[in-house]
This record gives sequence, C-alpha cells and structure tokens, in this order.
Amino acid sequence: MEKKHSPHDQHAESVKHAEHKGQAEHGSEHGVDHAGHEEMFRKRFWVSLILTVPVLIFSPMLQEWLGFSTPEFPGSRWIGPAFALVIFFYGGLPFLQMAAPELRNRRPGMMTLISLAISIAFVYSAFAVFVPSASGFFWEMATLIDVMLLGHWIEMRSVRQASGALDELARLMPDTAERLLPDGETEKVPVSALRNGDRVLIRPGASIPADGVVKEGRSDVNEAMVTGESKPVAKEPGAQVIAGTINGDGSLRVEVTATGDETALAGIMRLVEQAQQSKSNTQILADKAAGWLFYIALGVAAITAVAWVVAVGFRLEVLERVVTVLVIACPHALGLAIPLVVAISTSMGARNGILVRDRLALEAAREIDVVIFDKTGTLTEGQFGVVDVVAVEGWDLDRALALATAIEGDSEHLIARAIRRKAEEQDVSPPEVSGFEAIKGRGVRATHEGRAVYVGGPRLLEMLEAEPFDGLAHFSKSAGEKGQSVVYLVDGERPVAAFALADVVRPESLPAIKRLQEMGVEVAMLTGDSSAVAQAVADELGIDTVFAEVMPEHKDQKVAELQSQGRRVAMVGDGVNDAPALARADVGIAIGSGTDVAIESAGIILVRSNPLDVVKVFELSRATYRKMVQNLIWATGYNVVALPLAAGALAWMGFILSPAVGAFLMSLSTVIVAINAQLLRRVSLAG
Repeated sequence: MEKKHSPHDQHAESVKHAEHKGQAEHGSEHGVDHAGHEEMFRKRFWVSLILTVPVLIFSPMLQEWLGFSTPEFPGSRWIGPAFALVIFFYGGLPFLQMAAPELRNRRPGMMTLISLAISIAFVYSAFAVFVPSASGFFWEMATLIDVMLLGHWIEMRSVRQASGALDELARLMPDTAERLLPDGETEKVPVSALRNGDRVLIRPGASIPADGVVKEGRSDVNEAMVTGESKPVAKEPGAQVIAGTINGDGSLRVEVTATGDETALAGIMRLVEQAQQSKSNTQILADKAAGWLFYIALGVAAITAVAWVVAVGFRLEVLERVVTVLVIACPHALGLAIPLVVAISTSMGARNGILVRDRLALEAAREIDVVIFDKTGTLTEGQFGVVDVVAVEGWDLDRALALATAIEGDSEHLIARAIRRKAEEQDVSPPEVSGFEAIKGRGVRATHEGRAVYVGGPRLLEMLEAEPFDGLAHFSKSAGEKGQSVVYLVDGERPVAAFALADVVRPESLPAIKRLQEMGVEVAMLTGDSSAVAQAVADELGIDTVFAEVMPEHKDQKVAELQSQGRRVAMVGDGVNDAPALARADVGIAIGSGTDVAIESAGIILVRSNPLDVVKVFELSRATYRKMVQNLIWATGYNVVALPLAAGALAWMGFILSPAVGAFLMSLSTVIVAINAQLLRRVSLAG
C-alpha cells in the first residue's frame, strides 16, 4: 500500500532532499536536520539580500518611483539582470530542488507554487530585457526570493527550538561512568559498556548513567528533567534511580538494571519522538486544506489571467497579477500552523512529566467530561500509612508514637514500616527498648524501663485481656467504619494509644480533584476495595461517584457504562491491572510509570505518581487546541482575504498588490503563525 504524506511531510522531505542531494545522510535520526537547514536558509538569505541591493538601485521602475537615476556606462543595463540571475540560481535553487519531489510524487504543494512564481517572474523579465516595449520585474523576483528565504529561516528556527525536547533529553546522558571493580576500585568506562548487574559509583553532582537500584549510600537526586518533579527525591538503599538524573551531595553505589534503549529515559525519548510524528485531527484537516489550496490557487490564477487579458489584453500586468496570486496562495503558514504547535506542546508535556503516545489522545482530553481514577496507587500511595492517632490522658501523641516506633524498630511488617514512616515525618526520636519479640498473629513485645510494652491489634488485647477505654474504643469503632485497621500501644496491660492505618491518600489528590471539578470535569473513583473503604476515601476527597468491589477484569465495563450514557470518559490508572479500562476509555492515562514508559494501553503516560499531572493534561490539551484553531483561522482567513486582492479585485479603486508586497504579506502570515505558536510556551500548567 502506498504511504501517503501530508504537505508538511513533503516539505520536510523536500528540504532534506535539497540539502543532502548527492551526499550521505547522516544527520539526526529523529527527522529533518532543522539546525542544518536553518543555517543554510540563513546564509542564502543574507547573501541574496546583499545581491538584491544593486538590482534595486539599477531598476528603472524604482528609479522612476523614487526620482533618481544612476550613471549610464557601457553594460550598466546588464547589472540588474546579472545580479538577479545569481539570486535566482543561488537563492531560488533550494525551492526549485524542493519542488522536484512534489512533482515526482504528483502531489504539488507550496514548493511547486513558489518555484512556479519565481520561474515565471525570471523568464518573463529575461524576455523583457530584449524587448524595448516590455519592462521586467527582476527586483520583484529578487525581493520575493529574499522574503521566502527569510520565512523558511524563521520556520526552521522555530521548529528546531520547538523540537529541542529530544536533544535536551539526549544531553542528559553522560558519556562515561565509574564502574566498581571487585577490589573496591573504580574504572572509567563508556556508558555503552555498562551491563545489567554492574555496580557504578555516582559521585556528588554527577549524572546517573543507567537505570538502577541504590545499594549503598544516601543522597537527594534531581529528577526534574525526566519527571518534572522540582523537589529533589531522597534516595537510600533499595530506591530506584533513573538514567540522566543528577545526583545531589551524597555518593551512591548503584546496581545497573537497564542500559541503553532499555532505560526509562530512552523510552521517554521514543514517546516524545512518536508524539511529534503522530497526527491530530486538526493536523489532518490542515493537510487537506493545504492540498485544496494548491488547486484553488491554480484556479484563481487561471481566472485572473483570463479576466485581465479580456480587460486589458496580454500585457505585463496580467502576468504580474498571476504571479502575485501564486505567491499569496502559498500554504506556507498553513503548513506550519499545526506542526509547530504539536512540537511545542509535546516538548512542554515532556518537561512537565507528561508523555504523549498518541496526539489524538491529547486532543480528545479537552472534550472529556468525566475522569475515572483508580484508587490504589493513583489517588492513594498504595501502601499502609498511619492516618490518625489518639492517646489516653497523660500520654501525648509524640510520646506514644516514639515508643511504638521503638517497639517496631526491628520488624519488617507493613504496619511496623507505616509507624516508622510516621515517626520520621513527625521527627520523633524513639526511646531505648530491649528484648524485642514477635508474637505470632498478635503483634510485637519489648521491654521499656523495666515494663513490658506491646504493639498489636484486637487479638493482642484478647491475649492480654485488656479493654480499650478513655476514648480508644470510640476511635476504634469510627476507624472500622471507614475500613481502617487499628493497632494499639499497650503499656504493661493498659492500652494507652491507638493508631488508625489505611492506604494513605496522596496529598496532591484533593487539590487535583477540586481543580478538575472547577474545570467542569466530573470525577469518579474505581476500586476493588470494600464499599466502606472506598466511601471513606471518596468522602475525604469530595468524590460523588464511586465504583467499589470491582474486579480488575470488570473495570472496563464501568467505563463502557458511562460511555453508553453519552459521556466522554478518561481513565487514570497504573497501567497494569487497569489496562482493559485504559484501552476502553476515550483517553487512557497511565500514572506513575517513570520506569515503565512503554505501556501500550494508554495514550498519555505520566512519569510521576501525581494526580495533579492529570490536571496538567487537561490544561495542556485545551491550550494546545486553542492555539491550533487560532493558527488555522489566521492561515486560512489570510488567504480568503488576500487572494482576491492579489487577483486585482480592487484594481478599479487603483489598488494593485505587487508580487513583492504579496511575498511580504505571505511571509508575515508565516511569522505571525510562528509567534502565536511560541506563545503557547507562556501557558502555565499549574496543576
């Protein structure tokens, strides 16, 4: 099946052909070498502009308009044509070369239109040199080429800047790494030489060369360039690190788990590239409009030629009108309108931890009216944590937490880890205890100041024949109604404190849900947990619609249920057991996938496990669509107004649009579209 290319794709292909004709193409593997083409167009513009000066000075028409004359000497009449000839073959050659693939593929576009316009202008002007009664317009052709070169220079510069996300990501990777040897020494090796299982030393301030797991050391790592998280992330033994991130003040010894194309950074780069190459519905519309414009331009040019020949006969101004129509009609701004916005929005997303696999998904996000969040690991942290504490009279909360932490100090149980994390958050120092002992199925025991102290659940109280009084019983009942687990601190045989534990709600979840609701998006929650647990989380976050006790294989049915009501649904999940629901939703958003960026079921992937990034997706989608529509309106509206003027619709009023002015207006349209797209960068994704 023949592969179809959009006018913008053909433009890029044509540029590449013109620049690398007869040479081996060894540039960027991510597409057109915009930096090289930018330099080419910049150089040709300045040279052509300098060569245009004598063409203007020796133009009889300009001399007449401005009331000056140049000295006549043998050969002076050939100065203007001679310089114009150089400009045509030096400045105009890239456009002629770029038109060739369009003609070969039988898909004429903007390069064909530009080449046709400058070729007609040059051939007629050359003819006019030898016909005394005719006056050529070499100066119009020269200025037209200058303006076209300027427009392409600006376009290539804008696209290069917008597409810099891949280059920025590539620069994050260091060239070398310090591999640890069995004797404890290190050797400097290329990053490409690292293999899974190798251990590397990451010095303070160094870039991490591969994905891995921290084996020794503690440090804070700056992951902003990959995840968008501005705050450095604490790393200790067992923590995962991502290639390309920057180590803080501590030294780390890391065991490599992924290198090269298997790293998270490489996966992110693939997704950014894929997103920049994928098309949105708006891009498809722009491509079609650009194709239609070519035939419209030829039709208007033909009608213009016939009408003017009938009105004034076959004269120079007839050809001038035709050339102006062809120049005005170039779909340059239209070809740039959407791709530039796509490139900018993709790079903005990548810098904010939003990876777009499918442009259609980002575009559809603006139309979503209900978002379904998976609970565990998405709205919550997916791990036990202490959500509330109460103590009897005579015991303050910090003292109770400190003693419980000391008793649980040697335990690896989920409850023990949750209590220790709470103590760290509260900056509580545990007292001295001894004689740690695990009581199977009931809790743990230790000795403190000569007394037995315990931490455990209701079965521990049964064993000790202890009753929770002083408000602990009421606390326990209330926590149970919310689906929370309760453990007690027992001093001797008296319960003195109670801890409610549950899957901790992320601190970002509440502001994320409030922001979505303010944007007019309904929020629902989906979970396999009990109704009591689900409702407790929903009440805390202000979520009205709750689907509880749903098996993973049935989650997609809940998405379909909402879609059957005519709702546009986005599903936010972890991309594992939520895969069917992510695929079923109008927009699938996988969250917390910084080390697994190749999730096929989601159109949008969030590097961080931060619900606020979902808000950023909607903000980016809406801002991107606004810029696309604005650019399309300008690019097409400009042609609607300019084409009749170019054809001479106001000639009866004495208003004639020259080819040079037409070229200026066409390039001005391109510049405005480029500037408007760049303004997208000013949008703040507050999240």
